[in-house]
Amino acid sequence: MNMDSDLQIAGDIMEVPHLLQPERAHPVTVADFVGLARSVAEDRSQWAPHVEYDATTRWYHRLRTGPGYEVWLLSWVPGQGSGPHDHGVSSGVLTVLEGELTERTDRGVRRLAGGAQRVFAPGYVHEVVNDSLEPAVSLHVYFPGLTEMPMHESLRAQCAPAAPAPAAPGVIVA
Repeated sequence: MNMDSDLQIAGDIMEVPHLLQPERAHPVTVADFVGLARSVAEDRSQWAPHVEYDATTRWYHRLRTGPGYEVWLLSWVPGQGSGPHDHGVSSGVLTVLEGELTERTDRGVRRLAGGAQRVFAPGYVHEVVNDSLEPAVSLHVYFPGLTEMPMHESLRAQCAPAAPAPAAPGVIVA
């Protein structure tokens, strides 16, 4: 029986650089894109100087592009939202940098505090809203780069929060 080890057969992999995976210059996998979002989020100097707030519309700024991806910075004042939409053929990573956002889907409502991340595939329909009383900032990585954002107004009722229960007789709701 042959008792040669893999090391004896192939040699020390560290001594054979041509067998090592080359370092990638740009993200390629979903995990790479999540890592990119985390690294940008952790380094405030990459995004904080660019943040602006606009009371009339959601503000956004493209921070970076690379082969097959884009990184966007968005700000949200209280009450601003995206409306139900998807991202066409793009997958994405949404990271809340500051404040709190609410994501609504046909599966329910999710509160996203600072540091929270959501990863989504093409065709994923959601609505993102700032339901809080403070401004929020988020980072969005799209791969491939965002080319469309179809709105789904017909799904608004599915993504909207449930209506409050009616008040008991004699109770005044302000």
